[in-house]
Amino acid sequence: MKHILTTFILFFAVTAVTFAQDEQKANPKNTWKTLGNITFKKQFDEFMGFKVDVPVFAPEVQALDGKEITIKGYIIPTEGYKSHKAFVFSAYPYNMCYFCGGAGPETVMEVDADEDIKYTADPVTIKGILQLNSGDINQLIYSMTKATLVKE
Repeated sequence: MKHILTTFILFFAVTAVTFAQDEQKANPKNTWKTLGNITFKKQFDEFMGFKVDVPVFAPEVQALDGKEITIKGYIIPTEGYKSHKAFVFSAYPYNMCYFCGGAGPETVMEVDADEDIKYTADPVTIKGILQLNSGDINQLIYSMTKATLVKE
């Protein structure tokens, strides 16, 4: 019985991961929903000298680490309203983002683009390589490298 239960749980996890990857490709807006599948645990940070919240990524999020993803969201400018190769990308508009509103850290990511992406207040779709971060509290928990603008 224990073997059957373990097999079922493994099958469910693999199916959920495959579904999350397929769903993310089909509907970039749902990528944020997948990235929201995290919890946090308290862990002592030697450098800071106190406990900090460390993200624990669900299997479907872990499966996206190092993979190309497509995601729709908003550019949060860090150096004025111009074209950027490096910026913060948010599931929500500027006035509702993690830094300005009530959203959580799973709703933003650092972006390093291959070419300048012009600022707009409208949502845009980008694609690039997702990187997860649970060890550096000075960085966001998600980052994207080799990002490019997806023409819609």
